Amino acid sequence: MGTPETSREPCPDRILDDVGGAFGMGAVGGSAFHFLKGLYNAPKGDRLVGATQAVRLNAPRVGGSFAVWGGLFSTFDCSMVYLRQKEDPWNSIFAGAATGGFLSMRQGLSASARSAAFGGVLLALIEGAGIMLNKFLSAQQQMPVMIDDSMPGYPPNGLPGQPANQPVTAPSDSETKSWLGGWFGEGKKNDEPASSGGSETKILESFDAPPVPNFEYK
Repeated sequence: MGTPETSREPCPDRILDDVGGAFGMGAVGGSAFHFLKGLYNAPKGDRLVGATQAVRLNAPRVGGSFAVWGGLFSTFDCSMVYLRQKEDPWNSIFAGAATGGFLSMRQGLSASARSAAFGGVLLALIEGAGIMLNKFLSAQQQMPVMIDDSMPGYPPNGLPGQPANQPVTAPSDSETKSWLGGWFGEGKKNDEPASSGGSETKILESFDAPPVPNFEYK
């Protein structure tokens, strides 16, 4: 995700881009504001005519004022980029202060200083909000997804009666046989035939061989 400084147009084209964007924003916003104002102030029966006349007279003026502000701001911003040879929020803050002070120069030095301070503070708040939003979105994108594979009702990474961090091991054959023997009877285990490879084999506890005959002649 690009920052507001890196996602903008390069500096020579940035001035025209900001002038056009500011004019459009001012014209649209001014048209809506003055349409409602003219609709409210016009006499009954001529409200629509009064609203359209108010928009026609005031919307271009508001759009031009926004365009002047946007053009001066982009000019000061590009000047700071050229002088400092880097893009950072300080360029926008200085450009906002310089624009506010420059537009109020005809009203005196004190008014120009107040406008410059107001413009700098306003741009600082805007840049700070943009930086915080970018950090929040980048943190959300880099956050790993945690998947819990533990069984329901069991502690994570463990069985009942085991610590949480102890690894789970598979039961051995002897433990399985002892559990099955406890459930289905331990004593019947030796009497049942054991099947191996498809052939039946009986386990004999004891085996007595028959006597071997003796063929000696006496």
